[in-house]
Amino acid sequence: MMPTNPQQWLLLVGALILGAFAVTVISRLMRQNVLSRARREAAQTISDAEREAATIAKEAKTTLREQEIDLRQRVEQEAQRQHAEVLDLEKRIVTKEESLERRLDTLDSKTEALNSLEKELEKRGAKLQEAQKHADEIVEEQLRMLETVSGMTADAAREVLYEKLENQVRRDTARRLKRVEDELVETVEKRAKKVLSEAIQRCASDHVAEHSISVVALPSEEMKGRIIGREGRNIRALETATGINIIIDDTPEAVVLSGFDPIRREIARITLERLITDGRIHPARIEEMVEKVSKEMEQNIREWGDEACLEVDVHGLHPEVVKLLGRLKYRTSYGQNVLRHSQEVCHLTGIMAAEIGEDINVAKRAGLIHDMGKALTHEVEGSHALLAYDLCKKYGETELVANAVGSHHNEMPQNSVIAVLVQAADALSAARPGARRETVDTYIKRIKQLEEIADAFPGVEKSFAIQAGREVRIVVRPEDIDDAQAQQLARDIARKVENDVTYPGQIKVTVVRETRAVDTAK
Repeated sequence: MMPTNPQQWLLLVGALILGAFAVTVISRLMRQNVLSRARREAAQTISDAEREAATIAKEAKTTLREQEIDLRQRVEQEAQRQHAEVLDLEKRIVTKEESLERRLDTLDSKTEALNSLEKELEKRGAKLQEAQKHADEIVEEQLRMLETVSGMTADAAREVLYEKLENQVRRDTARRLKRVEDELVETVEKRAKKVLSEAIQRCASDHVAEHSISVVALPSEEMKGRIIGREGRNIRALETATGINIIIDDTPEAVVLSGFDPIRREIARITLERLITDGRIHPARIEEMVEKVSKEMEQNIREWGDEACLEVDVHGLHPEVVKLLGRLKYRTSYGQNVLRHSQEVCHLTGIMAAEIGEDINVAKRAGLIHDMGKALTHEVEGSHALLAYDLCKKYGETELVANAVGSHHNEMPQNSVIAVLVQAADALSAARPGARRETVDTYIKRIKQLEEIADAFPGVEKSFAIQAGREVRIVVRPEDIDDAQAQQLARDIARKVENDVTYPGQIKVTVVRETRAVDTAK
């Protein structure tokens, strides 16, 4: 209920003032009471802390005194131990010093002995030098006497001795080589003959002799004029498109195609035969027909390569390698068809590998592709064996196969038995009678070269190339060449022929030494 008159308001205000004063007084009294109680508690706490600190300090002093006593004892014990060690070390040092003194005394005595010995050796050395000088004078005097008696100088006598010794060594070496060769031949000859004979008997291939010309038959003489064309344009277009020379001479009803590239010559032959059959012969038709026949030839080459691989059971060759094999169908070597020769070498190598326990598949693979470099010798310079080696590396063949292919003409080292088998099979296929032919000029040149090589060796009286150049027979002077030197001479001539002469197959070198005793009965 709110006051309604001023007196009530005054009474209310006075009551409020008295209440506030009372609250202030009471609060002050309460604070003073709390403060005094806090002071008493603080004093009590300080007193307790001082007593506790005094106790802790007393205990700490006691602990420190005990630790000090313990530490002093340990220090004294360590000092006693170290003192004992020092005494022991001093004893050992004294002992070593005594030992060193004794050694020094011994060394002094030995040094004195060595010095006296050195002086003695110096005296002996001087005496030896004087003796050596005297001996040299005696040797020189004896050499002068020997030179006077023999009529030769020391250098000349030394050369004679060296020459005799060299000749003796050569003879001994030749005898030993002959003995080793005889032993090896006796051991392996039967086995080798068996392997080679079985390989030859089990493999027989036909060989077709190819030439550098082809002949196309004409239906009539009138066709020659149509082939030549107006002002010779047809024959020029045909020669330009095929790269083959076309010879139209007096031969009746025939045209001769001449060129060293057998594939181009075959393309030209087929093109000309088809043009004659078709009857339309003009430059545009010629170019069209040459292009068509070239494509057919490429397809045929791949098929021939596949057939060759299938026939000898060799698979997995790179397509480009198969193509090169197909190109060999139109390549010949000394009249021997190279593709048939490669197949024959493949068979021979496989048979020999089976006989001696080598890998048959690898041997046949190397034998089949060993001459594929000949497919490129019209286009790339270099040895066909090394070209084939590069092709093997290019088209992913193993190093074993590549080495066998590249080394079959000894143009690189042979690293395996298969490489030797490929070389042997190549020689067998090329050297058998009727396998190859050669021109008369080449034959005569090789015969003459073989005889000149043999005649150039000292001690040779006469040489003869016989059996169509397959053997060189050398007659030697028996007073200049003995039996051991004859064997060495045959080996030297064979190596010389290998290095200087190009020939198919193998050449046998035979040295004949004959001693004749002649007398006349009267």
